[in-house]
Amino acid sequence: MSHDDSDPGHGNSPAAWTAVIIMLVAFTAGTLFFWLDIPVLVFVSAGLLLIGAISGLVLKRLGYGVGGDRLTPPKVHN
Repeated sequence: MSHDDSDPGHGNSPAAWTAVIIMLVAFTAGTLFFWLDIPVLVFVSAGLLLIGAISGLVLKRLGYGVGGDRLTPPKVHN
């Protein structure tokens, strides 16, 4: 397989992983609280979902996104 330098990395970065983990926790908690009929915590979970998205954007701007200056690129095995 050849290495393509135009490959965006598919979000394999600390910024993407952080955002996805926070949003998965928020979605799981929101589903649980919806099932348990606790509307206040459902809305708190929705807020946490937004915080996850914002954290990904902030970390990307700080250089932890794909191609960021603080990210060490993965080694390519030939």
